[in-house]
Amino acid sequence: MIEHRILKAEALDGAATQCQRILVVEDEGDLRQLNAEVLMDSGYQVDVAEDGETAWAALQLNHYNLLITGQFLPKVSGVELLKKIHANRMTLAVIMATEILPTWEFALHPCLQSVKMLRKPYTIEKLLGMVKSVLYMPAGVRAEIAPANWQGQPAAMGLRPS
Repeated sequence: MIEHRILKAEALDGAATQCQRILVVEDEGDLRQLNAEVLMDSGYQVDVAEDGETAWAALQLNHYNLLITGQFLPKVSGVELLKKIHANRMTLAVIMATEILPTWEFALHPCLQSVKMLRKPYTIEKLLGMVKSVLYMPAGVRAEIAPANWQGQPAAMGLRPS
């Protein structure tokens, strides 16, 4: 089930969020709710999904500026979701929040190396800081999930755990 939550854009450290739309995919209900509320309080439009299959359906219906996903999701894993995004030539920034970095998967699939990694457990400040840095990075610098040089997008920049 996808919950839709929309707020007006508000200031985030003096910079407008400009109606940035984020999809949060997390199977842990309390963490999903907390992340959504924190992001909405910061002025982002947020949709949530409890599994990879529901997230994939949302991605096909809506445009998102950012996907925040876990790795070990029911039905479709985080890495499988990223592979689907790549195969369908969707472009969006991605943060993967996980306790275990799937480095072997990323080594096998270089198209996934542009994903920003957020190691669990993380603080709200760390989440918001990473979201802000990913969304407000200049488009020419930000690597997104897409084939290398797809429609002028930069090639994968490498795995950068935070």
